[in-house]
Order: sequence, then C-alpha cells, then structure tokens
Amino acid sequence: MPARRPRPRTGSLRLTFRQPASPRVPAGATALRPVRALLGRRDTAGDRSPWRCLRSPGMRWWSAANLVSNLGTWMQLTVQNLLVLQLTGSAAATGLSLSVQAAPGLLFGLLGGAVVDRWPRKATAAVSQALLALVAFTTAALIGLGMLTVPVLMALAAVTGLIATVDGPATSLLGNDLVPEKDVPSAIALGSVVHSVGRLAGTAFAAVGIAAIGTAGAYAVNGLSFLFVTAVIPFLRLHPDAATAEAPAVPQEREARGRGGLAFFFGRRALLALAVIGAVSAVLGRNYQLTLATLVTGPLHGGAGAYGMVSTLLAVGGIVGAVVAGRLRRPTVRLVALLAAAGALLQIVAGLSPVLAVLLLMVVPMAIAESVVDTATATVLQTDPPAHLRGRVLGVWRSLSTSWGLAGPPLLGLLVQGIGERGALVAGGVVIVAVIGAGVLARRRMPAARATAVPATVPAAEPAFQPAA
Repeated sequence: MPARRPRPRTGSLRLTFRQPASPRVPAGATALRPVRALLGRRDTAGDRSPWRCLRSPGMRWWSAANLVSNLGTWMQLTVQNLLVLQLTGSAAATGLSLSVQAAPGLLFGLLGGAVVDRWPRKATAAVSQALLALVAFTTAALIGLGMLTVPVLMALAAVTGLIATVDGPATSLLGNDLVPEKDVPSAIALGSVVHSVGRLAGTAFAAVGIAAIGTAGAYAVNGLSFLFVTAVIPFLRLHPDAATAEAPAVPQEREARGRGGLAFFFGRRALLALAVIGAVSAVLGRNYQLTLATLVTGPLHGGAGAYGMVSTLLAVGGIVGAVVAGRLRRPTVRLVALLAAAGALLQIVAGLSPVLAVLLLMVVPMAIAESVVDTATATVLQTDPPAHLRGRVLGVWRSLSTSWGLAGPPLLGLLVQGIGERGALVAGGVVIVAVIGAGVLARRRMPAARATAVPATVPAAEPAFQPAA
C-alpha cells in the first residue's frame, strides 16, 4: 500500500493573495487628510509655496514688468501731487486731481469690464498700456514746453482714470491666465507684494528723480515703464487651462440680457457678502492713515517720527500678509469674513491702547489681516464667475470700491470729530464685527428657509445664479 500523506494540521493551510504594491502611507497621514482637504492643501510642499506661480516663465516676465510699471506709476503719482501743489498752492486742488482720476472707475467700471470680456485679453492689456504711455509722454511734453495748466492736467488725469477702467481688469485677468487656477491666489499675492514694493520704492525714487531729471523726466520714465509692459505682453504664453481667454466666447444675446455683470453680481450671494464686508470695512476701518495718524498725534502724544514708525509697520505687515496669502489655494468668503472680523477686533484693541507700545504691537497683525483679506477677495472675484463674465464682475467691483473709497475718508473724518479717535476705532470695529456676525447668523438660517419654500418656477437641474457656499 502506498504511504499515506500526512494531513496538514488544522489552521496550517494559508491562502495568500498578493495585492498590488502601494506606496507606504505615513502614520497619521490618513487622519490629516480631512484637515488638509479643509485647508485646500496638498501633501507636496511645492503646492503650499507662496511663490509657486513663479514656476511659470510667463509669470516671471509678467512680475518683472509689473514691478517696473509700479515703480513708474507711483513715481508719477507722487510727482503729480507735487506738480499740482506747485501750480495751485492748494492741497484741496491736489485732492481734487486724485478724485478726478478715480471718478471714471465709479462711472464706467462696468463698461470697462465689458470691454475686457469681449476683446482678446493680451491685445486689450497691450493697447491700454500703450495708451497710458501716450498720456505720460504727452504730459512730459507739455511740461517741457511750459504749456501745462491745471485744467489740462485735470483732463489728463481723467483720461488716465478712464483708461484704467479697462487696464485694471485686463492686466489682472491676464496675470491669472498665465498660471493654473490653483495657483491664482499665489499670482494675486505676488502682485500685492510687487505693488507694495513698487509703492515704497517709487515714492522714494520720486524725490531723486525730480532732482536728477526734473518733473518732465519723471513722467517720461513712467511712459517708458508702460512701453516695457507693452513690449513684454506679446511674448507671454497663456496656461493651457486659460487658452480660451485669448479668444473669449461672446455670450448669446439672451444670456447677455439675463446674466450680465450687474445681474450676476447681485444675484450671487457670495459676491454680495464680499461687497458688504468691503463696504463696512472701508468706511469704518482700514483707513488707518487717518485714524492711526490722529490717534498717535493726539491721545498717545506721539510726533511725526512715531507716525512714521506706524506707517512703516503697516507697509511691512502688508508685505508679510501678501506672502502669507500666497499659501492659500482656494480662499472662500468665510475666510474673508473671519479675517475681517479678526482685523476689526485688533482695531478695537488698538483704539483702547493706553501707550504707543501697545499700538505698535497691534499694527502689524492688523496689516497682515487686511492684506490677506484683499488677496482672498480678489481671488474669489476673479475665479468664482464664469470666464466670460469675469471682466464685468471686476468692473462692478471697481465701481463699488471706488464709491466707498471716495465716501469712506470724509465719513470717517466726521466720526473722528464726533466721538474722538479712540471712539471711532472702537465703534468702527464693533460695527464691523456685528455686521459680519449678523451675516453668519443669516447664512445659517437660510438653508432651513429655502428647504421649506422652493420656487416652483426654477428647475432643480438648472438653478439660476445658484449662490456659492
């Protein structure tokens, strides 16, 4: 008889199923995924870098061109103020020239945004930059020939503001088209840094420029800076995701009537929330050049040197805030509201500061919160609307922001005169927090109300202007 094979003991038979190899997941990574998803971050360090937009060659060229342009613009603006003072000897006339230049943004912002939506982006930006160069060269020539008068200077300022209604949204959206959408916050934050550096350096260069090349030369240099940007634009390569921006789709007539810039803006809850936050913050806060100047020189008994230190800290905080904002990937209205409320609370503490040292501790975080709010707001405005409406949405925002930018300082000045420097800071902060808190409560109650009353005329599959979460 053949020998019997021994039976395997119970439990000794093991079936092994080989699974495809997968990368080892570090301990704790799974638990962190919800947190990373909430923050909008990836696991790679490159996606969290505030400078990640510079991986695009086009953005590197565009940032260099913007820096040159900002230097020239701020140098010209400083020279323009001095020029008006020399021609009129009136500070009121100087303020009037700034208002005249800002007025077209209030009146024609929506029209400028519509132009940006209907024309190719690169061509629009190049033409607007060339026209700004022409205005600068014309002003320089009139100064050199001794033919510049105050009415002519006001007219040139108005023309500059009118061109800016197209140039502003065109250059902003062109910069975003150079990078993937996830890097748009980085691109906007880098633009904020470039703007801040250009403002500081351009204002400093103005004094040197006037002494070296004169007022006419300063205007000519600004004209050359615009021409430099114009020369760079044709060589920029758009990101593949934004290739349609070069040939924007013109919406159908029915869609243009029903979903224009104004209709879209005021039919979208997220954009309305940004407008409310921006309005109350601009009127009752953020005008730190007025409130902090009166607080430092008044109740805190500081001089010009102390206020200069406060101004420097505000500038430093703005740059730091822009760098911090560059780490954002998908900022939301909720983040804007949270940071605006935090800035208002810091403003309250600043208003109650017993000594200058306490105020100095508050200034930098206040500026950081303001800068991050600006970058997050700009990102939502430039990414939330559909591509063919983004120019018009920016145009609406320009009109709104110009209105409260012009009305805010006088109203805040009256508030300072009425209840004092500390009272204006504290009361303004309290109102901002209260408005944001009321908006949050209304937002929480709205889903329940909408669940009980659903309009029967709007199909569920095609919501008209569905508010963003």
